Amino acid sequence: PLVWGAIALALLNYATLALAGRPWGITSAFALWGAKVASGLGIDVASWVFWQVPGNAKALAAPVWEDITSVMDIGIVLGALLAAGLAGRFAPSLKIPARSLLAAVIGGLLLGYGSRLAYGCNIGAYFSGIASGSLHGWLWLVAAFIGNSVGVRLRPWFFAGEPRPQVLSGC
Repeated sequence: PLVWGAIALALLNYATLALAGRPWGITSAFALWGAKVASGLGIDVASWVFWQVPGNAKALAAPVWEDITSVMDIGIVLGALLAAGLAGRFAPSLKIPARSLLAAVIGGLLLGYGSRLAYGCNIGAYFSGIASGSLHGWLWLVAAFIGNSVGVRLRPWFFAGEPRPQVLSGC
């Protein structure tokens, strides 16, 4: 039931707070990975204001596996792959329609950029924000509702001719 999921999320958030010293977050690892790639391409990201903050500079200088958020993100991906495999639902396909690919790229870029502006995604900004009693979590909820409303209206353009997803009820 949903209550067990809520309890599991609360325990994971507490464990993250105890181990990392901060609430659960996801997107800071993506910024770190992007900075590491940019550094590898010769871009001096260490001179950027964001990467001069002591904690960020330390993360940039250290290997990725020493960043707890990166380790958790890798674990989330591996856990999702394992769950899909165990459920018999793992069936990757490279046959992606152009509009779907365009939607994924645009959506991913907007979500990534927005998550850095909003100090996180639905985990760090919303879930951990509300759990820690911060106003920014509630503001994130309002902005997410507006963004989802726009996304639902744009969906038919990107996925024309595809069957509509099943509407769930009783949650």
